[in-house]
Amino acid sequence: MTIAVPWLVGDSVRTRRRLAGEQAVQAVVDERLRIARELHDVVAHHVSVMGVQAGAARLFLDVDPGRSREALLAIEAAAREAVDEMRHMLGVLRTVPGDTAPQPGLAALPALADGFRAAGLPLDLKVEGAPPPSEAAQLSVYRIVEQCLTNVLEHAGPAVTTVRVTMDDAQVEIVVTNGPPAASFSGRPPGGHGIVGMRERVALFDGRLESGPLPDGGYRVRAVLRPAA
Repeated sequence: MTIAVPWLVGDSVRTRRRLAGEQAVQAVVDERLRIARELHDVVAHHVSVMGVQAGAARLFLDVDPGRSREALLAIEAAAREAVDEMRHMLGVLRTVPGDTAPQPGLAALPALADGFRAAGLPLDLKVEGAPPPSEAAQLSVYRIVEQCLTNVLEHAGPAVTTVRVTMDDAQVEIVVTNGPPAASFSGRPPGGHGIVGMRERVALFDGRLESGPLPDGGYRVRAVLRPAA
C-alpha cells in the first residue's frame, strides 16, 4: 500500500499534465484556424473590391478619366486597408493571449455596406433587433455578411443586393439576396472557400447555412446563428 499510493498520485499528476498539454495544443490549433478564417475573409474582400474597381478604371480610361481616377483611388484605399488588417492579424500571432484589438461587430455593418456601395454594388442593408452580447458572435455575423457581399462582387458584379440581419433573444438570422448578373458581366466560376468558411462560422454557434440560386438567376444565402445555445 505504501508503494501503491505514491504511484497512484504520480499517475494522476501525469494524467492531468497530459490533459492540460492536449488542451493547450487544441487551443493553439483553434486559434490558428480562427486567424486563417480571418485572413481569408480580409484578403478575399479587398481583392474582390480591387478587381471590380480595376475593371471600372479600364472601361472608363478613355471615355471618362475622372471616373477612372476615382476607381484607382478606391483600389489604393482597399489595398491600404487590406495591408493594415493583415498586419493586425499577423500581429495577433506575436502577442500574448487576450492582447488583441477590438474586432468588427454589428455596429460596423453600415460602414461595410458603404464600402461595397463605393465599389459599385447597389446595396440595401437593414439590421433589426438587439445585437448578441458575444463579441465572437458579432464578429461572425460581420464576416458572414462581408463574405456574402464579396461573393456577389466576384460572381455577379454590380447586381442589386439586399442584406437583412434580424436578431432576437434566441438567434441571429442573416439573409443576403442578389439579383442576376448583367449579361455583359463575366464573373469568376463557382468555387473557392467562401461558403466553407461561412459554414464553419455558423457551426460554432449551433446554426445552419442555406445557399443556392434563385429562379430569376440571382442567388440567396441564409444563415442562422444561435449565440445563446
